[in-house]
Amino acid sequence: MSVQELTCQELVELVTAYLEGALPDGQLRLFEEHIAGCTGCRRYLEQMRTTVELTGRLEEESLDPQARDALLDAFRSWRAEQP
Repeated sequence: MSVQELTCQELVELVTAYLEGALPDGQLRLFEEHIAGCTGCRRYLEQMRTTVELTGRLEEESLDPQARDALLDAFRSWRAEQP
């Protein structure tokens, strides 16, 4: 990676900070430059925005216990796979 660009993997790692408005100016510029030229990452960012919007509406009581357990298992598995 050059000092002037982000890889797709680096962008994925920064997406939460981006959505929270917490990226420093330099990283924000690099993030937005990458998004402007990468269709896959733009799609990923939109999927994350949709996920955040939809999950923000969920209440634990509204979930079927089996669905809740399946979601928790999926997140635990994903987290265990992260370096």
